[in-house]
Amino acid sequence: MNDLQGVKYLPEPTDRSMVSAVDASVVDHESGWRSEVMGWAPQEVRPVGHARRSTITAGTLVLSVLMVALGLIAWQNQWYVIELPLPDSEWAFETTDIRELQDMGLTGEGVRLCMVDTGIDAQHEAFSSASIDFRDLVGGSTDPVDYGTVAHGTLMSGLMLSTTHQIGVAPNVTFAMVAALSSGEGDENSGSDDDVADAIRWCQFEFQADIISLSLGGESAGVGEREGASSSATRQATDAGVYVIAAAGNDGGPDDDGDVASPGSARLAISVGATDRDGTVWSNSSQGDAMGMNGSPRDAPHQKPEVVAPGQAIVSTGESNRWYSSSGTSDSTVFVAGSLALILESHPHLKPQPSGNSSCLELVKEALMTSSQGDTNQGHDPRNGYGLLNAVGWHNALSNSEQC
Repeated sequence: MNDLQGVKYLPEPTDRSMVSAVDASVVDHESGWRSEVMGWAPQEVRPVGHARRSTITAGTLVLSVLMVALGLIAWQNQWYVIELPLPDSEWAFETTDIRELQDMGLTGEGVRLCMVDTGIDAQHEAFSSASIDFRDLVGGSTDPVDYGTVAHGTLMSGLMLSTTHQIGVAPNVTFAMVAALSSGEGDENSGSDDDVADAIRWCQFEFQADIISLSLGGESAGVGEREGASSSATRQATDAGVYVIAAAGNDGGPDDDGDVASPGSARLAISVGATDRDGTVWSNSSQGDAMGMNGSPRDAPHQKPEVVAPGQAIVSTGESNRWYSSSGTSDSTVFVAGSLALILESHPHLKPQPSGNSSCLELVKEALMTSSQGDTNQGHDPRNGYGLLNAVGWHNALSNSEQC
């Protein structure tokens, strides 16, 4: 074999597997003549190089077996499993100055916040430090459960409570979840207006909430029409000084019905619209009507919506211990409700009082309006409200407030 290391091979035209060994130094000599003689003409015969066989030694075989064994052990122990970093929505917390408010040591401690939604998957690791009071108006479960499409309530809860990966707005609030919605047709969550009203009343009278967060909404009653049950329950809560933060709705654009969703349309509720990452109003965020249900113009600081907050592609907790992304005024609502929880922790005299009234609530809404406007003094816009949530500005505007 060593004598054949330097040769070239010329294949036969009728069977390329048959070759003739040729001295490599003369392989190109009179190639045209050789093609004629061998029957390749008019094509020119091309030499084939010598393929050297690889040899497997005992050492090589042992090394290969060892590498396979090490690979199997590494796979079982996940030594070389590369986990890509999870996406997050830190930009939303930073552009609203929520993280700056948290840097002051505020976590929502001592504030009672009740959320009405599809429920919650309390098994998510982000809730391992949370104490969750659960009320089920859908299926009667005593253990926390989420009945929603893509676990909507779990998504909203994560924005508030998460203590892993992406820290929530107010993770130390005293928290309750009322399941009043469930998955319906067309992958939409839905529920009866009466159930939502019952949930709001439970939050107010049983849980004694300082804040009720409603990432939900239905069509508002028209001028002169009778208000729905959830609007009535919201009005009862806000008249007593309980803060109700509600989604403006996601029917913006050509399908907009002309007003924010109910019960956020109630006068003393805080209705929240959504923005994109660049701060512009999200295309599906609902606009507000200049007129209230009584036919009178809405006055400041109660024009709808009152404020906008990030709501586009927001990352939060999902089912099966995963992280999901969602868009809508639902997400925006939680940012505002959580920011208010931090503010009430810092200014506890603004919490609702037994047998109280709406005086503190109206003071807080006035501060929300002025802080959201910033230095622009832009007034109210039917889609942008009084402007983008500024958590620190809102907090500071109330720093010198007195007992209401």
